[in-house]
Amino acid sequence: MSGQRHPHGPTILDPWRPRRRERSRRPWRTRLGALVASAALLAGCGGSDPVTTGSAGGAGAVERLSLTLDFAPNAVHAGIYLAQDQGRFTDARVDLRVRVPSSGADGARLLAAGRTDLAIMTIHDIALARQAGADLVAVAALVHRPLGSVIAGPGIERPRDLERRTVGMTGLPSDDAVFDQIVRGDGGDPSTVRRRTIGFDAVGALLSERVDAAIGFWNAEGVALRSRRPGTRVFRVDRFGAPSYPELLVVSTSKVLADRGDAVGRFVRALDLGQRTVSVDDDAAVDRIVRTIRDGSGDRSIDPATTAEQLRAVAPAMRTGDGRPGVAIDRTALRRWAAWEARVGITDRAPDVDALVWEQAPGS
Repeated sequence: MSGQRHPHGPTILDPWRPRRRERSRRPWRTRLGALVASAALLAGCGGSDPVTTGSAGGAGAVERLSLTLDFAPNAVHAGIYLAQDQGRFTDARVDLRVRVPSSGADGARLLAAGRTDLAIMTIHDIALARQAGADLVAVAALVHRPLGSVIAGPGIERPRDLERRTVGMTGLPSDDAVFDQIVRGDGGDPSTVRRRTIGFDAVGALLSERVDAAIGFWNAEGVALRSRRPGTRVFRVDRFGAPSYPELLVVSTSKVLADRGDAVGRFVRALDLGQRTVSVDDDAAVDRIVRTIRDGSGDRSIDPATTAEQLRAVAPAMRTGDGRPGVAIDRTALRRWAAWEARVGITDRAPDVDALVWEQAPGS
C-alpha cells in the first residue's frame, strides 16, 4: 500500500486513495529500475536552489529546504502545517518550501534528480526503490502504524469468510502481499479468493457491490465506507500477523545529508514539535487543525468534514509505539518489518535498516 489521496467529500468515489492512481501499471521492478537508471541524466538539471541568508554558516543563517508531499495536503500532513503555523521552522532557521506532487512518483524522482531535499514516501515504496538502487534515507516518521487493510461489506464477519468470494485488488504486488497476510492471519486460504483488479476504486466497487471486499486504507476508504454504509468491516494488516511499522516516512538522500545535514536536523526537530501538537481531544482542536491545513497549504478544495473524520481516525497512528507524539523512528520495529517485508515477497531480501535510517534521526 502506498500514499494518501486527498479527500474531496462524499461525491467522490475514491476519497483518499493515494498517489498510485497516477502511476504506471508496469511491475514495480521495471518502474523503479527505470527511475534509478534515469537519475544520472536528471542530476544535471540542478538542485533545489538552496538559499542561505545571514552570516553564511553562522548561528543566524537561514537555509531553504524543499519538501515534496506524497499527495495533496491532507490529515497525515497536520504536523507539517502546524509546525509552519507555529513558526517552528522559522525558529529553527529553516525556510521550508512544501511542494504538492503532480504524481505519486514525484518524491523519489525529484530526490534522485536533486530537485527536492526531502520527500514523504510509504515504507514499501522506499524499500523497493532502495532495492532497485535508489539513494533514499529516512529521517523522520509521520505515521507509525500500517495503513493497509481489507475493507469488506456487510455479511463478512472476518477475513477467512472471503474464501471463494470476490475481492477487489489494485494490481500492485505489495497490496497482494498485504491481502494474503490478512486472510492467512485469520486462518484462511488466500489462494481460494477470486481476485478482480479494480485499480483504486475500492469505495465505488464496494458501494456498487461489484466485489465483496477490497484492499484499501483504513484511515481513508475505511472511513469513507463506514460513513456511507453501516456494517462495513475493516481488517487491518497489523491485527492479522503483520508487525507494526511506520507507514509514512520523510526521506532524503545521503548527498543532501552529507552537505546539509545540520539544516535537515533542525527541520526534523521543528517537525517533531509540530507533530506533538496534533490533537483530537475535542471538536475545537480538530477544527483548528483542519483550518491550519487549509490555510497553510492554500488548497481551498480540502473538504473540512472529510478531513476532520480522517484526522480523528489517523491521529492515534501518529504516535509512536509507546504512545508518545512525535516523529521518532523505532529501529526495532523496522527490523521486524524488514524480515516480514522479505518473507511475504514484497522485497527480495530484508531491507538493511541501518542503511535505510539516518544515524541522526530521532528514535532508538
